[in-house]
Amino acid sequence: MEKIVLDAEDVRRTLARMSHEIVERTGGRALAVVGVHRRGAVLAQRLHARLVELSGQEIPLGDVDISFYRDDVGLRSGSRQPVVHASHVDFSLEDRTIILVDDVLYTGRTVRAAIDALFDYGRPQRVQLAVLADRGHRELPIRPDYVGKNLPTARAERVNVSVEELDGTDEVTIIEAVGGGEADGVPPDTASERGVSA
Repeated sequence: MEKIVLDAEDVRRTLARMSHEIVERTGGRALAVVGVHRRGAVLAQRLHARLVELSGQEIPLGDVDISFYRDDVGLRSGSRQPVVHASHVDFSLEDRTIILVDDVLYTGRTVRAAIDALFDYGRPQRVQLAVLADRGHRELPIRPDYVGKNLPTARAERVNVSVEELDGTDEVTIIEAVGGGEADGVPPDTASERGVSA
């Protein structure tokens, strides 16, 4: 069974609210937005556009691929190795607040990997985390600064984020895994391309 928890209009309103929260808390100054591939990067582009409009400031935009920063890369079989995307951080991180954007926060392992990747580009003043959905089940002490929606879930459930740019629609759904085990054979600490982020 699949349950829609955010439809296209909900996603639009949620990102609008999050962008206002970011500007209120940071003043919109010395910001940069960095998305985590893939859907986090798409959401980062949308947040970035709103932040520029609200703040009236020039705000750099980047994205990072965390494939080789994950702590489970060596544990994956050859057929389940990650698809690698290029990272783009073409600006200085120094003295900036980096808004790190991802689609789903789960165990915290993807975020840890993204922070490691980010620090390879420099030392920001601070890093704040913005996620569209927080599904709980943290395995690392990581907490988002900006949350679109908190989704209490069971580990057997799967949270899918779809975005117009990649999937043809904007929505967030929860799917009960077949057999009540790990979603589609994906371990809980493994990010997938369909929004089962860690």
